[in-house]
Amino acid sequence: MRFVETELAGAFIIELERREDERGFFARTFCEREFAARGLPTRFPQCNLSRTLRAGTLRGMHYQAAPFRESKVVRCVGGAIHDVIIDLRAGSPTRCKWIAVELSADNGRALFVPEGFAHGLMTLTDDAFCYYHMGASYEAPATRGVRWNDPAFGIRWPRQPVSMTDKDTNHPDFDPAKFDG
Repeated sequence: MRFVETELAGAFIIELERREDERGFFARTFCEREFAARGLPTRFPQCNLSRTLRAGTLRGMHYQAAPFRESKVVRCVGGAIHDVIIDLRAGSPTRCKWIAVELSADNGRALFVPEGFAHGLMTLTDDAFCYYHMGASYEAPATRGVRWNDPAFGIRWPRQPVSMTDKDTNHPDFDPAKFDG
């Protein structure tokens, strides 16, 4: 695996190191030793799989409030997504900054999302599957979100969403004074 630092401290793009031959390829997607060497979590108490049927569907921007903050490794294992993270950490020099990364089954990349970040995605293809290694278990009362098009962040999405949940559509604008993440 190759860990590519992003401009958001603690967030990494993880690229596969493929060993290819006439059969296809083999690659490690996780190595405890390599994650630990970068100070990343090595324990993932929960793994999730999502399937999104329609291109242009937006999921996000989600996070869990303290003390249930979660890190995650997101990988698209079928289709392609436009994956977005926002640094919401108080005191961070990149607070309210965001990055977007295309993750797809073809490019094999994953994104490590640190605790204190909001995460969301837009599907670029029909029938997109995402696999998540979660650094903490889901705690429903701690679930929070910020609005996908909040001007505080200025996220540039590849298109207008064609599908979203009411909950994701109605997340509040970010207010640093009321932030409980």
